[in-house]
Amino acid sequence: MRVQTMAKTLVLAEKPSVGRELARVLGCRQGGNGYLSGGQYIVTWALGHLVELAEPEAYGEQYKTWSMDTLPMLPEKMELKVIPETSKQYSVVKKLLHSPEVGSLVIATDAGREGELVARWILEKAGFHKPVKRLWISSQTDRAIREGFANLKDGKAYYNLYMSAQSRAEADWLVGLNVTRALTCKFNAQLSAGRVQTPTLALLVQREEEIRRFVPKDYYTVRADLGNFFVTWHNGKNQTAISDKEKADAIAEKIREKKFRITEVKKTFGSTPPPMLYDLTELQRDANKLYQYSPKQTLNIMQRLYETHKALTYPRTDSRYLTADLVPTLPERLRAVNHGEFGPIVGEIFRTRKSISHACVNNAKVTDHHAIIPTEEQVNLLSLNQEERRIYTLVVKRFLTCFYPSYDFKKIRVELTAEGESFSAAGREIIELGWKKVEKGIEEDEEEAAEQVLPNLRQGDSFVCKNIQLKAQKTAPPARYTEATLLSAMENPSKFIEDKKMKEYIGGGLGTPATRADIIEKLFSSFYVEKRGNSLVPTSKGMQLIGLVPPDLKEPLLTARWEQRLEGISQGKENRGAFIKEIKGYATALVKTVASSEATYVHENMTQKICPECGKHLLMVNTKKGKMLVCQDRECGYRRNVVTETRVRCPNCHKFMELFGEGDNKTFACRCGFRSKADKFFESREKRSSASKRDVQQYLRNQNQKKDPGVSAFAAAWAKSLEAAKKKGSE
Repeated sequence: MRVQTMAKTLVLAEKPSVGRELARVLGCRQGGNGYLSGGQYIVTWALGHLVELAEPEAYGEQYKTWSMDTLPMLPEKMELKVIPETSKQYSVVKKLLHSPEVGSLVIATDAGREGELVARWILEKAGFHKPVKRLWISSQTDRAIREGFANLKDGKAYYNLYMSAQSRAEADWLVGLNVTRALTCKFNAQLSAGRVQTPTLALLVQREEEIRRFVPKDYYTVRADLGNFFVTWHNGKNQTAISDKEKADAIAEKIREKKFRITEVKKTFGSTPPPMLYDLTELQRDANKLYQYSPKQTLNIMQRLYETHKALTYPRTDSRYLTADLVPTLPERLRAVNHGEFGPIVGEIFRTRKSISHACVNNAKVTDHHAIIPTEEQVNLLSLNQEERRIYTLVVKRFLTCFYPSYDFKKIRVELTAEGESFSAAGREIIELGWKKVEKGIEEDEEEAAEQVLPNLRQGDSFVCKNIQLKAQKTAPPARYTEATLLSAMENPSKFIEDKKMKEYIGGGLGTPATRADIIEKLFSSFYVEKRGNSLVPTSKGMQLIGLVPPDLKEPLLTARWEQRLEGISQGKENRGAFIKEIKGYATALVKTVASSEATYVHENMTQKICPECGKHLLMVNTKKGKMLVCQDRECGYRRNVVTETRVRCPNCHKFMELFGEGDNKTFACRCGFRSKADKFFESREKRSSASKRDVQQYLRNQNQKKDPGVSAFAAAWAKSLEAAKKKGSE
């Protein structure tokens, strides 16, 4: 008699690391090629995306050549393709999906829009039609995984989320690829544009233009030292700036060594509630302010804390609230962080029986995921690197502040007169420190920063002026964006739009918390933006691009409203078909606008060197491995390396050097000023090492190839010889 075996459930994770953790909890210990198997489950994984939207070439031979004649590209149905680099794992997953051993599937990719897309595209491409469940959890702890599998959701409940994700991807394809090809063909330059990327760049360009137009004005302030505190002149309307230097000088002389009398001491009560819990964007902002971490860097750190260390909950959230059902889990989360610098704070919370602020709990303001908070799993802080400890500390402290009362204080404002002139001083008296026992605040407001500790002052008190400070100042231009303030602008672009009518209509932000970091990174990689200190400055290429793109594309209004519609699709309130139809019409209009443009593009990186193929001037461009000369004519395609980053260290400062030139003229150069012809440099090293001339020649050949120069024959021989020299020296 044949025994019928029970069908297994296939679990699809987004990454191998997450897949292995799920497999461990589910008891899947039998290893396979790209999967782990157990009695009830088989766990496999993607490698990020395994499937993506097909490139234009898939829709016809005519699209292999970039030409205005083939635009706009508007496929009737968007095709999917397997990504070549991850095709091996796709084959593994596809085979498992169609295995007779598998009766159903659990989607266990990241619980968000992009995670849903990762899984659904694989299923669609593979032609999978078996029952689907969804694992939807906000942390990767063993407990969360077990509870999640005990409460799996019907996959159909997340179909609208998939439709939203697919609509976003198709919209970006239709707008981005059409406009990029149109701009590149029209202006014969490597230009790109996108639905979110371009209005974000436009914010930076607008700010740069405001700075360039700004004309500074001189002004003066008069400050008097009364011994125990300082007072500042004002005109009776709290305006402290004096535009006329003669007037400022006259006031300063008038009050010198004169008596000041207090006319009023005004005290007002103030209270600041605890800050809201972190969502991803707010965390990225604070990490940039405090540690200059890029948004992408912070997201990567958060992913490790979520996936590997299981210390924090799901990072890609846009909510700063918790749901009521999480409140019973908070004592356990507090116990999990009851160590190190957090110990005394947690101890006080338990000792005084503090409860979380009601303001932090709101079911209506949580959609897919709640705010970022610690998990119930205790973390060994020594297992975290510096980056991870910093981000973990930020989240834990913000979580703990929600158990503390408001920061209460008295604002003190003192008004004084001297020789008919008005002066004032401001201070603050703390009543209840409240949440500031835990977290002082990432940035104090300007008013608080300007306040001073005042002595006990009463109306009628008088003081003699000890000293006068007459300070000459200039009005400052608007500050350039940092990555922190750019995130704020992307989250709420209406704050940064001057047009009052547009302010009224703009809805959502530019992109989502999960995509904003990638958008900013793309601006850097496309050479549209560069960093000066912590400030973001648009390049000449970025400034020109905003002048070339159609006006609609650079306004945040339209794309912000589209983000709202995508959210509506995910909730079943918007029609996906109508949205894509609108996007196609928009892409068509953009192409027409670019094609009819009479503008010109000037290459800011033009050199005097001539292309040997077509005779046009060459452009100097930065690559990941150095500098390269490329022909300005895209159709010519000529390029050659001129500066290559090496793993050879400078003999003076020991930093990695760059290699310039070609053939016999190859020269090593360092930022410290050291320069040496490559052959002479190696000859001098050869005397002190066992590296042969053959090794040297091999090294030089490798510089022209797409290999890591750090693994060259010379480098290996040199390192070996240095080690031998050290040994000899020690003997």
